Amino acid sequence: MRRRCTWNIFQSIEYAGEQDQIKLYHFFGFLMDHFTPASSQRNLISHIFRKNEICFNAEWETYLCYKSIEVPESYGGPRPTFPMTYCGVSKLVEAFKHKQQLHARYVLQLLGETWRLLRILPNINHVSACHTKEITICGSKHTAFTENSDSRCFHPVADIHVLNVGDLHGHLEDLLLIFYKNGLPSSEKPYVFNGDFVDRGKNSLEILLILFGFLLVYPNDVHLNRGNHEDHIINLRYGFTKEVLGKYRVHGKKILKLLQKIFSWLPLATLIDHKVLIVHGGISDTTDLDVMARVDRHKYVSALRPPKLASNVKTGGSSESRRRACSLTYNSYASAHKQDLPRRSFHNQPMIGQLNRSLEEELKRRRRLAGFDQSYIELINSDSDSDPESGETTETDEQDWKQIVDVLWSDPMPQNGCVPNEVRGGGCYWGPDVTKEVLGKHDLQLLIRSHECKQEGYEFCHNRMVLTIFSASNYYEVGSNRGAYIRMGHDLIPHFVQYQASRTSRELTLRQSVGRTERSALRALREQLFVHKSDLMSAFQELDPDNTGLISLPHWARATERVLNLGLPWRVLRPQLIRSTQSGMMDYQQWMKEFSITEARLETSDHSILETMYKHHSDLETIFRIIDADHSGLISFEEFHQTWKLLSSHLQMEITDKAITDLAQSIDFNKDGNIDINEFLEAFRLVDLSAHT
Repeated sequence: MRRRCTWNIFQSIEYAGEQDQIKLYHFFGFLMDHFTPASSQRNLISHIFRKNEICFNAEWETYLCYKSIEVPESYGGPRPTFPMTYCGVSKLVEAFKHKQQLHARYVLQLLGETWRLLRILPNINHVSACHTKEITICGSKHTAFTENSDSRCFHPVADIHVLNVGDLHGHLEDLLLIFYKNGLPSSEKPYVFNGDFVDRGKNSLEILLILFGFLLVYPNDVHLNRGNHEDHIINLRYGFTKEVLGKYRVHGKKILKLLQKIFSWLPLATLIDHKVLIVHGGISDTTDLDVMARVDRHKYVSALRPPKLASNVKTGGSSESRRRACSLTYNSYASAHKQDLPRRSFHNQPMIGQLNRSLEEELKRRRRLAGFDQSYIELINSDSDSDPESGETTETDEQDWKQIVDVLWSDPMPQNGCVPNEVRGGGCYWGPDVTKEVLGKHDLQLLIRSHECKQEGYEFCHNRMVLTIFSASNYYEVGSNRGAYIRMGHDLIPHFVQYQASRTSRELTLRQSVGRTERSALRALREQLFVHKSDLMSAFQELDPDNTGLISLPHWARATERVLNLGLPWRVLRPQLIRSTQSGMMDYQQWMKEFSITEARLETSDHSILETMYKHHSDLETIFRIIDADHSGLISFEEFHQTWKLLSSHLQMEITDKAITDLAQSIDFNKDGNIDINEFLEAFRLVDLSAHT
């Protein structure tokens, strides 16, 4: 039970962040579609919506020219040659293992070669596991990994085993462990990497460079599917943009620009022997592999927004391309912004009888949890964009975009049907009936997907027709989950290899591991409680009309869920969060005082702006990094002011000019008229002081 509660906390907070990111992006789309081209707010964000221009190789080589970048003699890192060789990539792996950094010249050269190759690959890769050869297999499901174990064990087998690797999320140690246990990619050891190579972890770029290197050497045996995090908008929030700029301060902008194009050219799916479909997220009731194979995937630089349709509408004497604002769940921004959505996965609800609950009952229950009423549901269903200048996307454009969004963002659910994925804010939930229909239509026997962290690294659902594989071990915390990958031979039966990359996690007992991850989860939950302090206090006071300072524990649980909307078992968590009670009542004022943080070094005349900063820390960082178009890490006072105006518009709240000015002046530590983004964000880093008392 403790492990399950811990898992639910981590997952709820993770999905809440994804939902907030998509809502913020929908807000940006709303500005782009409804504000005039001269709008200052529109101009600040317009560059992230530029379509993926199609350039000739020569044009890109001029813009991203690596030949003019000199490599100093003092550089002691790897010096790959092109065309890439197996030996060259092996040296790259070894260098990254010892924390060496590849020079920017070679990074740009390798990325340029990767882009050229990806442009000629199909949307759906085809892999065969039916050849007869003797191959090397490193490790097995039944062999525990240790750093001294022998990885060179030879077993003759009757077929090539295709390796399927799920989300890595910047966890280089997991990739190195997979290679240790199973060997490096080769023509006799094909690999499928199923997206989400980047974000969250600290070595996303190294993972990309290794995978791209092997792709260049073995283009027929290394297959890379696009994930929902291979998206420059998502990267702004989840760390990859910051990682690249931190490692390559001079050439980071060029690297990110090229990666933006590379991500849009990554294939969408892989088929093994025409029987096993591998996609990152999932499918929907409209998924059609024939349509997917024809989509111009490179047009979708960000899957969060479909491409514009030029309508040549006159606006102030100029021609402006406009179109209806579309969200990932097919509702407009204005509707989606009115209420928070439930933030839990359908497949991780520890509730008895869930499988027997109808889809409509499940949706009604989750809407009640989120505070939805019937009037809101009617508003969702009836809402339409009335902007007379908005152009309509064609039916083909909409179908193509939906194919991509669904395979990148969707999750399975136990009930039949297909509904918008309101937990993540993108894609859909699809049921076992949809799986059966899509697999039957294309004569498939298994769907392999990733996208969701699983405690054991893998999980079957839909009568074993859908298999989730997740390869980033210790994803939430050391010991929180195992990673896994799949070996598949000519019989197309998946064989799992599980592991944990951290030596610490392997040395802990089960009780120690659960205790460690539980403490980490509760620390993250306390941060969420702190940043919603004012809202919680208002909710508690409503339940205390006589101002006694006390409320019942059931009232505390209901009010806390109504404010945080995380779908957590608060009564079960109560002993971990509330230290003392009196006859079933709790002193909520004293309880709120127990949530402490370090004092910020900043001053402002309006303390509400500080609370807004804590609560919407990630949204503000995303806006900062968008406005910092040159990736310098600095923004001017005027840009800082516009950032807060964007955030206040998004949150539908008032922030005074004086409060923003006071805050800007207190942040400008060296008084040069610019604000260092990283210093500003670090000043608001939350620290759980209660853990040290």
